[in-house]
Amino acid sequence: MIATLLFVAFLGMMFLGVPIGAALGLAGAAAIALANAETPWFGLLAVPQNFYAGLGKYPLLAIPMFVLVGSIFDRSGVALRLVNFAVSIVGRGPGMLPLVAIAVAMFLGGISGSGPATAAAVGGVMIAAMARAGYPAAYSASVVAGAAATDILIPPSVAFIVYSVLVPGASVPALFAAGMFPGVLAGIALIVPAVWLARRHKMGGAEADMPRPPFWRSLREASWGLAAPVVILGGMRAGWFTPTEAAVVAVFYGLFVGMVVHRTIRVRDLFGILREAGELSAVILVVVSLAGIFAFSLSTLGVIDPITRAIVQSGLSEQGVLGALIVVLLVAGMFLDGISIFLIFVPLLMPIMQHYQWDVVWFGVVLTLTVAIGQFTPPMAVNLMVSSKIAGVRMEQTTRWVVWLVLAMTVAMLLVVVFPQIALWLPQRLGY
Repeated sequence: MIATLLFVAFLGMMFLGVPIGAALGLAGAAAIALANAETPWFGLLAVPQNFYAGLGKYPLLAIPMFVLVGSIFDRSGVALRLVNFAVSIVGRGPGMLPLVAIAVAMFLGGISGSGPATAAAVGGVMIAAMARAGYPAAYSASVVAGAAATDILIPPSVAFIVYSVLVPGASVPALFAAGMFPGVLAGIALIVPAVWLARRHKMGGAEADMPRPPFWRSLREASWGLAAPVVILGGMRAGWFTPTEAAVVAVFYGLFVGMVVHRTIRVRDLFGILREAGELSAVILVVVSLAGIFAFSLSTLGVIDPITRAIVQSGLSEQGVLGALIVVLLVAGMFLDGISIFLIFVPLLMPIMQHYQWDVVWFGVVLTLTVAIGQFTPPMAVNLMVSSKIAGVRMEQTTRWVVWLVLAMTVAMLLVVVFPQIALWLPQRLGY
């Protein structure tokens, strides 16, 4: 009875527009209070204890740092220089600017690991450039939103950090390595329909007449941005610093590039950057901590075991169960942000992973891929919200374009499901 009320209260508050974190915390606290009335040992002290326990984990220190990195590189001018360098390589022509947008977004994913931050950084440069070349604003917003979704796969990734905290045995270095090839695969999958749509609908007619940046000058200007993933990921691989320490190194590297090299960030800009990163980090971490109350209620009230038994004994094969879970997660991704999906579903999915002996690192990549698809799938796509705002279009105007990109990334996800070594080969090779 109490378990039913837990879910009813949570869903009811969600429909009433209560923020996801508050809905998780209030529903969990209400269940704890009801259980306490029947069983005295179930004290309400569990609420503050689990609020702190959900937050007091060392890997979570990396989240505000990587969020700050995204804000710093957004304002450092790195994105514009990377775009010019990419254009100098691929040249001008129909479909080339969308290709550049996706490639640059993937590269920036190796710096910040935040989809909305990359959508803002790339969108601020590419949407205006694509408009001048003759691409429709709705198409440009769709491409940028889809491209930014690859960032939670390509290391470093905030989503992988949260997953590693929730799942024992899934280390951050192993997840970072496992996300590399699927992230690249997702990016390539997006490039195919993006270029095909541009050429089929004869977009970008003015692009061929636009000047092509000189290669060596573009390389020199983009070199500091190109070196950022090498410093971050190379330092982790060499053992110079942990993923959490790498986030701090990335912050100071970004500040050096923005304030000393490019001089696009001034001292008076730091307050705005720190405030923006602090607000976003606070939202993420408060949701994480409040979800700890909800997860405690699930486990203590005995909700997880009956759900696991019902799924396992449903008559579906292992592949059928996996397919059903992916469909549920894809639908959830249309309405919830990625961090919330992890916090709600991972505690429920862990016993199923253990029952079928799925590799926790591989499943984390599959789960993150479904979340990535949700980031640009209407109606509640966070990346698409950012890019649509920059492009000045309504989200529903992007549907005719974004559906092709969603299908393309879904194909990439299915390839990772069918061929797990796409995700597991690199971490195994690196000894993780």
